[in-house]
Amino acid sequence: MAREQTNPVKKNLPRFILGVAVIAAAFYGFQSYRYNQVYETTDNAQIEGNTAPVLARVAGYVQQVNVEDYATVRRGQPVLTIDPQEYDVALQQAEADYQQSLADLQTARADLQSTQANLRNARQNLRVVQSNADVQAVRVSKARQDLKRDEGLFQGQSLTRKQLEDTRNNAEVQSRQFETSVQQVALAKTAEGVAQSGIAKAQAAIRKMEAVLKVKQAAIENARLRLGYARMAAPISGKIGRKNVVVGQYVQPGQTLFTIVNDSTFWVVANFKETQLEKMRVGQPVEVKLDAYPDLKVEGRVVSLSEATGARFALLPPDNASGNFVKVTQRVPVKIEIEHPEKYKELLRAGLSTEVAVKVQ
Repeated sequence: MAREQTNPVKKNLPRFILGVAVIAAAFYGFQSYRYNQVYETTDNAQIEGNTAPVLARVAGYVQQVNVEDYATVRRGQPVLTIDPQEYDVALQQAEADYQQSLADLQTARADLQSTQANLRNARQNLRVVQSNADVQAVRVSKARQDLKRDEGLFQGQSLTRKQLEDTRNNAEVQSRQFETSVQQVALAKTAEGVAQSGIAKAQAAIRKMEAVLKVKQAAIENARLRLGYARMAAPISGKIGRKNVVVGQYVQPGQTLFTIVNDSTFWVVANFKETQLEKMRVGQPVEVKLDAYPDLKVEGRVVSLSEATGARFALLPPDNASGNFVKVTQRVPVKIEIEHPEKYKELLRAGLSTEVAVKVQ
């Protein structure tokens, strides 16, 4: 029986396929080698953005919520109202206390003016009685001189006893009037001192009332602030996340009600291995690929490299001095700025996973 002839194509096909596979693998390996020499890549990266939590600053029942989940808000837009009645009453009470203290201060200032007028009158009276006392002192001196002269004349029988008695009586009257004038001077000085003391006391009371007035003015400002805190506005423009508050809910100061994400500023934080940082520099171009949009190519550039590894920012940083040391390749956060972010504003979301490739050569 004749032997079948072997088909050369079938005979060489396995070798041909193997050769093509080897060439393709070599080409792919070479391309990967060249790419890895030019780019440093990682898939440990995500989109980041500015966020602002909306926190309750006063306690109370939620009266109104003006936004829905994932809504777009503008900075300053009213978003939530806490029942303001309690804080409105507190403001009215503070204002009433302030007005009462203001009236007391005005009364004290009027008392001060009255006391100052009394002081002026006391000083004027003192000048009058002092002048009278000076005049009376002159009269006393003259009456005594007249008495001494008349006693000499009486001894020489040149003057009658009645004339001498009249002179002596006049000297006594003038002396008593002088004593009265001296007492009036003393009383006038006392009245002046009382008036001065009253002025000092009134001035001290006014200073105290002015201090109290400042405290109550601060209380009004505080009450007005707390009333303002009951009406909350968006701190930044952006989109809110899921609400954690409903109408009728009681909230406490510091409680997070929802978070607003700024939808105009995004960047990428990529965590590269420490072995990939040798040639990485600020300003190098970056290719960003989003897992959510695999066909979307986003360009960026390196703007900064962290001064510490990610482990340093952990809640419990590793302590290699503890004795049980296992060397682990660390990762360093690298901030990447997205170029022309306005083009991707409707697509980018904080937290999206990405793959980045930094061109290091």
